[in-house]
Amino acid sequence: MDMKNIVTVKGLLIITLALSAISCKNSGSKNSSKATGWEINSKDGGFQYNTQYKEQETAPGLVFIEGGTYTKGRVQDDVMHDWNNTPSQQHVQSFYMDETEVTNIMYLEYLDYLKRIFPPAQDGFRAIYNGALPDTLVWRNRLGYNEVMTDNYLRHPAYAEYPVVGVSWIQAVEFAKWRTDRVNEHNLAKSGYLDKKALRTDVTADSNFSTDTYINAPSQTYSGNEEIKTTGKNRNVRTDADGNETNIYATRETGILSPQYRLPTETEWEYAALGLSELREYNVYRGRKKYPWDGQYTRSGKRRTLGDQMANFKQGKGDYGGIAGWSDDNADITAKVKSYAPNDYGLYDMAGNVAEWVADVYRPIVDDEFNDFNYYRGNVYTKNAINEDGTVKIVTTDNIVYDTLSNGRVVARNLPGDILQVPVDEDETYLRSNFDSSDNRDFRDGDRRSSRYFAENFDDMEGGEDANTRKMYHSPSNTISRDSAGNIIREYDKSNDKTSLISDEVRVYKGGSWKDREFWLDPAQRRYFPQDMATDYIGFRCAMSRVGSKTKSKAKTRH
Repeated sequence: MDMKNIVTVKGLLIITLALSAISCKNSGSKNSSKATGWEINSKDGGFQYNTQYKEQETAPGLVFIEGGTYTKGRVQDDVMHDWNNTPSQQHVQSFYMDETEVTNIMYLEYLDYLKRIFPPAQDGFRAIYNGALPDTLVWRNRLGYNEVMTDNYLRHPAYAEYPVVGVSWIQAVEFAKWRTDRVNEHNLAKSGYLDKKALRTDVTADSNFSTDTYINAPSQTYSGNEEIKTTGKNRNVRTDADGNETNIYATRETGILSPQYRLPTETEWEYAALGLSELREYNVYRGRKKYPWDGQYTRSGKRRTLGDQMANFKQGKGDYGGIAGWSDDNADITAKVKSYAPNDYGLYDMAGNVAEWVADVYRPIVDDEFNDFNYYRGNVYTKNAINEDGTVKIVTTDNIVYDTLSNGRVVARNLPGDILQVPVDEDETYLRSNFDSSDNRDFRDGDRRSSRYFAENFDDMEGGEDANTRKMYHSPSNTISRDSAGNIIREYDKSNDKTSLISDEVRVYKGGSWKDREFWLDPAQRRYFPQDMATDYIGFRCAMSRVGSKTKSKAKTRH
C-alpha cells in the first residue's frame, strides 16, 4: 500500500470515529433522558434516578429461587381421599426464601428490640412485648414430663440454632414486618443516609423507623430527629436554585430499600420444597417427586451416608429419634438447623424438623380455574389513612392499635412510627375488573353458588331455620370481650349445628415435623390451624419477592 492510500485510510478512520462519537452524544448517555433529552442526576437538580442499578441484592438469610411452572398438589396416591390438594398447573414468579427456619436466636433479637424500644414495664407498652412472646407452654403434655423444653427451649444457648416454635401465624407476620424495617435501616446506614451509631442510641418508642413511613413521609421518620440522619459520602445530595438541599432521603428510585420480608405463599413454599432443578430436562420435569430430595425413600442411598435418615420426623409409635448410640435422625424433638442436607435450591429442612406457616387462608379446593399465576388466597387490600390536611396518619405512642385474639391474648397490630392502614374503599374499587372489595379471603368460596348444599333453586337458601347450617364454612364463633373493669369475658359457641372448623381465620401450614409420620413429608400435603394459636411443631421461615429479571443468569439463545 502506497503512502497516498495510507493517508486516505487514516483519514476515513478519523472521520468514522468522529461520526461515532457524535452519534453517541446525540443518542444520549445513560444519564440522559431518552424521552426528553434532559440530563438525569444533574448536580443542578431535576430528575434523580439510580441509572447504575444492576439487580436486587440478596437480603440477609435468603437464597434465590428462580420461578417457573410446576404441578402443585399431590401427585402420589391420595390415600386419605380428602381431595384437598388435587393437582393443578401453576406458575410462580422468582422469589427469595430463608435458607433455614427462623431460629430461636433470630426471634430473640426481635424480642430484645421490642423490650428495649417498648419497655414492658410501662403500662402502655406491656402488650407489645407480651404479645410477641412465643407460647412456651405448648411443650406441656398432661401425661409427659417436658418442663425442660418449657423452661429452656426458647432462650438457652443450647437451642440457639433450633427453629422457634410456639409462634402463631399472626406473630410470624409481625416478625417479618419488624425484620423488613431493621434490614432497611441497615441498608440506609450503609448507604450514608442514617448514622449507624445513632441508630443504637437514639431510637425510642417515640422516635423509630418504619419503611412505609420513610417512603411516604420521610421527614417524619424518627419523629423528625435529625441526629439520626447523616450526610454520608454515598448520598446524592443536590442543592436547588434557592439553596435548599434535595435528595436528602432515599426513595424507591434509588434501589436501596429492600422489598418486604413476608411469609411465603403456599404455592411458593411447595415449589421451593420440591427443589425441581435436578429433574429438569429441557422444558419438562422428569418424573414426580415425593420428597424434597430425589427418590422414593427417607434414607440416603449414597455410599458415604448410606442408611442415614434424610429428615427429622417420627419413624413410628414411640420412636422419635431411634436407638441410643445409633440414632436414626439424631433428634428426638426439633434438630439444629442445617443438620440435614439441603434440597437443590439450597433450602434446609423443607421436610421434617418443624412444619411451617404459609400466608394462605385455608380452603380445601384451590381455584386454579380462576387464577394459575402466583396463586394466593388471603388478600386484604388496605391503604394509608390520611389526615384532614392530606398528610399520612402515623401511629404514635398514644394511639397504638391493639387487638384481642380469640384466646384472649392482646397483640399490637400497629407500632408507633407505622402509617395507620384502613380498608380500600370505592375510590379504589369502582369499575375495576380485577378486584371490587377490600377483603378477598373468601372470594369465589363459601357463597351460595359454591355451597355444599346442591339445590336446583338457590333462592330457597335465602331464609329458613336451617339456612345457616347449609353454608359450606359454618364454623364456631367464640367471642372475647371485656367488662368495665377490664376483665376478659369468654363466650364459647355452644351451638350444635356447626358444620366445619374452616373459617377466614385459619391458615395453611406445610411440611412434616419432628412429631409427624412420614406421610406428611410430601411437600404437597397441606393442613390448617387457627392463625392466632401456636403449637410445639409449627415454625416458619420468611420469603421476599424478586423485583426485576426472572433469572440471575444472562439470557441464553433459545434453540
